[in-house]
Formats: sequence, C-alpha cells, structure tokens
Amino acid sequence: MTRETIALTPQPPTAEAFAPYGTMLGRAIDFADAPPERLSWHEPATDFRHEHDFDTAGGVPEFIWVRYRNPGPEIARLEMHLFTEQAVVPLTGAPIIHIVGRSLADNPDQPDPDSLTAFCVPAGTGLCMAPGIWHASLAPNGEAICLMLTRRSTQEDLVGHLMHGSDARESRIVTLADLGWPTLRIAG
Repeated sequence: MTRETIALTPQPPTAEAFAPYGTMLGRAIDFADAPPERLSWHEPATDFRHEHDFDTAGGVPEFIWVRYRNPGPEIARLEMHLFTEQAVVPLTGAPIIHIVGRSLADNPDQPDPDSLTAFCVPAGTGLCMAPGIWHASLAPNGEAICLMLTRRSTQEDLVGHLMHGSDARESRIVTLADLGWPTLRIAG
C-alpha cells in the first residue's frame, strides 16, 4: 500500500448503506401500519415489532453489556467472527463510531481496506453484522454503554484468546500495522 492514511468519514446508518455488512436495527417503520412479516403490536401505551431473526449458527445467544472508551480517531486492530452474527446497540446518549469491512476475496482471514465503512450509530439504533464482517468500535465522546448480542462460545473463545493467548477458533483479530497497512483513522 502506498497510502499514508486510510481516512473514513462516519455516515449515518441506513438499511441500504449497511446492507453489505448485515442488518440495521431500529429502522423507521410505522408501528400501526407494519407489514405482516413484521409481527407487531400497537396501542396508546406500548408499541413493539419484530426486528430481526438473530442467527448464531446453532450456538447459544448471549447478551453482553459493553463499555467502549476508546475515543479514536485511530483504529489499531479489527476483529471478525466466523459463525455468528453480532449486534451492537448504543444505550447511552453518546453515539459510537462502528467500522465494518469485508474480507479480501482471495484471503478470508484479512480485511479488505477498500471495503471499510464507518457509521455513526446513535443511542437506540443498532447494527447486526453478518458472520465474517470485520469490525471495531470507537466512543468519540469518551464512553458509550452498549448492548451486544453474540454467541456464547464465540465470546468465551474471544476472552480466552485475549486473556490467556489461547488460539481463537471462532474469531480473527488482526493488528493493522502487522498487515503493513497505513494508519486507519476516522476523519473529522
């Protein structure tokens, strides 16, 4: 690579923009007029609707509370999960910057720098990444509390790798400098 920096400008999440990476959660749908495939309920006191069928590829789903504190703007590493979707939903008033990308066509264990996109995800909106999507999250306001939905065995595998150096069987983590990449940073 000849670039000195890969700069990503965060964009608002839309279903269309996020579609190459997974499913946007919290899309605008009129609760009272939701299509039949979006089982929903609407009354003056409560609204709800079906949003997404989460796929763990047969694993046990797990909710995780995450506190992001890295304000960026530089991203040092990316991770991806081989078998499960992973959803992240900011809960606090602070947004997160969520970076996503696909793998190189000829090397599924390495991210494709040309596919990287950054989204500014406000509280109450979420992103559900498909299996195999590289990602990282930043908290530009210093801290953001998020709800994450993942697969228990993937989380156990990842924690074992990060804490004890065991081989990661369900995830891949790459340090971008080790790949010879230029600096990856959020613009602005």
